[in-house]
Order: sequence, then C-alpha cells, then structure tokens
Amino acid sequence: MEQSVLTGYHPVNNINVYYEFYPNQTSEKTFVLLHGFLSSTFTFRHLISLMKKEYQVLSIDLPPFGKSTKCNQYVYSYKNLAQTVIQLTESLGLKKMTFIGHSMGGQIVLNILHMMPELADKAILLCSSAYLKRSKLPLIMTSYIPYFHLFVKYWFARTGVKKNLQDALYNHSIINDEMINGYLQPFLQDEIFVALTRMIRDREGDLPAQILNQIKTPCLLLWGDHDKSIPLKLGEKLNKDLANSELIVLKETGHALPEERPMEVFENIKIFLEKYKTAADL
Repeated sequence: MEQSVLTGYHPVNNINVYYEFYPNQTSEKTFVLLHGFLSSTFTFRHLISLMKKEYQVLSIDLPPFGKSTKCNQYVYSYKNLAQTVIQLTESLGLKKMTFIGHSMGGQIVLNILHMMPELADKAILLCSSAYLKRSKLPLIMTSYIPYFHLFVKYWFARTGVKKNLQDALYNHSIINDEMINGYLQPFLQDEIFVALTRMIRDREGDLPAQILNQIKTPCLLLWGDHDKSIPLKLGEKLNKDLANSELIVLKETGHALPEERPMEVFENIKIFLEKYKTAADL
C-alpha cells in the first residue's frame, strides 16, 4: 500500500543530505533517483507521482543542490558524491536498488556502479553526462580569487532559469511559473554559489571508456533526439562502451526527460524491468 512521503535530512559523509522517501509495502523494488547539475528532487516530481504507486522510491538532493547543505569544506567530486549516496542508502537499510540518474546524476550512478556493483541490480541513465573533461586549470586557479562566487552568481543571473529551461526542453510550451520557481528556489541564497565555486575545483572528469567497459550492470539509456546539453552521439558512444546496455531515443525531446516525457520514461523503465525479469525466469 502506498504511504505518505518521509522527508528529512540525514548526516552522512560530513554533510546533511536532504531526501524524500516514498515507502511502498507491496513492492520489493526500490528506485533511487539522482538529479542533474543545477537541479534537485524537484525535477523528478512527475516521475515520482507515477512510480510511487507501484514501487518504493528514494529521491536525493545531491550536495550542494536543492535543500541539501551547502558546505565549503565538503569535497564535491563525483567519487565523493557517489560515496555520499552509498552511505545514505546503507543508513536507510536499502539493498539491491535500481538507480536512476539524469544528466550529472547519471555520472554519479556510473561511479556507484563502478565502486559498488553489488549495490544495484539495474540502472536507468537519462541523458547521462558522459566524457566530460575536468575543468581547465586556468578556471580552477581563477576560482581561488576572493569573491569568485559572485562571478558564478552573475553568470547564473545572466543566463537565468527560464533560458536554461528553454535550452533543456524541446517543447517550450510546458514552461510555467511553477517550473521556473521550482528550479529558482535553491539559488536565492549566496551559499550555493560558494559551494559551486568549490565544485569547479573538486569535480574530476567523467569516467573514461576503460572504466565504463568494466561495468556489467544492466543499463537502460534513454535520450532525447534534440538534446543540446549532452548530444545523442554521446549517448550512442556510451551505449557502445557499457558492456550490458540498450539505448532508446525519444523523438521531439530535449535534455530534460523527467520534465518532458515522464510517462514515456516510466513505461520504458517498466518494459526494461519486465525484460530482465523474464530473462531471469528462463
């Protein structure tokens, strides 16, 4: 039976992480949702409303995004973010989960699959970040200039939430005030820009092909054919580099799959689960 959401903060890996947990006593399947850069649990609201009726769902605000603590001492590397997610799921007593990662969240999922493959039975990668290099040294060095976070804040204000959404979506007609305000809310305090400055220094490059080749977890890759942020050709390359994956392309769709195509994402996930369930029964 579907139960009400449990929300809260959990201290793990020297930081307070915000999460939303939707328990479901009738399901043995638990999905863990990891959002992308400049996003939060908010991006999964439509997908969660579909999934929680049939499955148990945990959605996490990756530091420093959403409601999670913004801390200048935390190491914002993908490896450490993956370790934070691992520790949070362990503290909640969750085992054998299916991880869903959108954009940057997909790269965190890949790190988890590399670090602790026994933790996940399957993974869903939605327009996953892939093959992104580390920030160039001049930018990293510049980030140490006092008050550099104000430059980061200026860049964000100049691009604006609406412009970022227009870049991420193929269908601009779905952009409304609720969406704009939902993505804007975490960026109303200066602490986030200080943390983003630290992230410029800490973020390593995406996992290289030789590491991706070692990941054996079954992975479903869902991609928009009009993704401007992480073009489809990168999804095709990722599909080749992962040992056990399949790629499905959604037509007339941009980067923000959870916003534009939550129903199609959910339906493809269910087909993917059923396919592996059937294969296991043979």
